[in-house]
Amino acid sequence: MSSSYNNTVHINEARRVAIFGGTHGNEMSGVTLVSLWMKNSTEIQRKRVETKPFITNPKAVEKCTRYVDTDLNRAFTPENLSTPGGGHLPYEVQRAQDINRMFGPKGSPDAYDVIFDLHNTTSNMGCTLILESSNDYFNLQMMNYIKKAIAPASCLVLLNEHPLLKYSTSRSVAKHPVGLEVGPQPQGVLRSNIFEAMRVILKHALDFIELFNEGMEFSPCTVEVFRVLERIDYPRDANGNIIAMVHPTLQDCDWEPLNPGDPMFQTFDGKTIHYQGSCTVYPTFINEAAYYEKQQAFVTTRRETLVASSIRKA
Repeated sequence: MSSSYNNTVHINEARRVAIFGGTHGNEMSGVTLVSLWMKNSTEIQRKRVETKPFITNPKAVEKCTRYVDTDLNRAFTPENLSTPGGGHLPYEVQRAQDINRMFGPKGSPDAYDVIFDLHNTTSNMGCTLILESSNDYFNLQMMNYIKKAIAPASCLVLLNEHPLLKYSTSRSVAKHPVGLEVGPQPQGVLRSNIFEAMRVILKHALDFIELFNEGMEFSPCTVEVFRVLERIDYPRDANGNIIAMVHPTLQDCDWEPLNPGDPMFQTFDGKTIHYQGSCTVYPTFINEAAYYEKQQAFVTTRRETLVASSIRKA
């Protein structure tokens, strides 16, 4: 519940917070951190906050695979969550229903206040916070706080509220869903620099929640975001087979401008395919290993500045 007067938005305390690891069972930073915190949660406890670390997809974690039957991070649709349960359902749909019961119900006043969902990417994205609504001033203020706390290190914000490209994430069960994507890191591998970067961001995020719950007012701020525009697939032949790779000048250049006419793909016989868009975009998730099955070479984004109102607890 939130209300606004004197241009300050009043938002209920964030008393219940969950940290999800293992939504994809081969993304090892979140799996390892959450497993660590499940044994000893001292590091993630804050005053006036109950923080619950949770492994979302234990069977996939056990097998060190992205998922068992279907992608858990696309499974939290109204249809899946309302389907009568049972062993006939795909494992991740059963799991989505369990998670919704424990941390939701999604869209209800009883849902958890904040869920952090920890992910790794094989793309050269660095630290990225994923925002699901440009009107979530609580999350915008939190992300601004994190960005300032870790400076001069970088943490970018990816905004996905595209009606066709937004998907039903595990974190969407919460009132304030926060995705955290850190890379590059190969699937099934744990890199110390990526692990530590994720850990530091979580520390500052929890510090923010503690300060907010204690009554601190956060002044209006601006946050630079990259808004998802379009999903770009690899060039394919008539049978659906990939016939080109990400161009070497685009590879590893997440968040860098891609201008009309710039090289985008390189065919197997060395020909260059150029970007034909009408304006400069900022690609990300470039050549992500997990997205070959989703027919996605990268997504394009537009750089924007959002304004977040002043907030304090109700």
